[in-house]
Amino acid sequence: MATAGNRVRYWRDGDRPVEAMRARFVDHVYSPHSHDTYSFGITDAGAQHFHCRGAAHTSGAGMVMAFNPEDVHDGRAAAELGYHYRIVHIGPSVVRDVTADATDGRSGALPLFPEPVLADPLLSGLLARLHRALAGTADPLVRDERLTAAVLAMTRRGARSPSPVTSAREPGDGARRLAARRARALLEDTFRETVTAERLAEAAGCSRFALYRAFRAEYGLAPSDYQRQLRLRHARELLRTGVRAADAAAAAGFADQAHFSRWFQRVYGVTPGVFRRA
Repeated sequence: MATAGNRVRYWRDGDRPVEAMRARFVDHVYSPHSHDTYSFGITDAGAQHFHCRGAAHTSGAGMVMAFNPEDVHDGRAAAELGYHYRIVHIGPSVVRDVTADATDGRSGALPLFPEPVLADPLLSGLLARLHRALAGTADPLVRDERLTAAVLAMTRRGARSPSPVTSAREPGDGARRLAARRARALLEDTFRETVTAERLAEAAGCSRFALYRAFRAEYGLAPSDYQRQLRLRHARELLRTGVRAADAAAAAGFADQAHFSRWFQRVYGVTPGVFRRA
């Protein structure tokens, strides 16, 4: 895909949750979103600016970006010339399998990456090798070896386990967390439907305003943004199986294909058609 100076290529593994993308972006702006995977990126040229975990970050050439599952982030070019980058999305189940295999089943909790940007030439090199294997015609054994090497290097050099990356909570915050989780459960059960703020607040057991604040504090997104993300993820899974974009949009609860396509590209950087053909 190439539009307005932006170029994207996308690859998907047909057997496991592993994907890779290579892109040159000039004016593309990622909307705030998260992935249900670990996402490891390398900035090849230029620089990209993004917000994650309440702070602003910049990844320049040679730097590695490390996003945990559900880390909310956005992204845009840090300069007019744009940036080139590669990113690999790896499902938690794959990370768990790799670490369990390397420790004879004693992997424990999944790793967490406390820093979204790392300056580590070794990690950058291993991720680049993995990306080339995934995006090219490498033998499956080569892909597995490079995947293992990259995952283990990332967990040993950039991760903490099992400490969560959260701050101390104020007294009484448990009630707010409970409200946010109740609302989340309702959204996950009914994401294809139209859900009113009143219904969400009733399920959460608090006012609409209190719910909005609690939900953003807990998940980093407004309830409507979270609902749209659930729809996008469902449509994405349908596209993997070859479902047409229009049908995936309707099945996921989008009002029309144009709305779906616009948000899919904002969040994932590629059009639904490009992703389906990957």
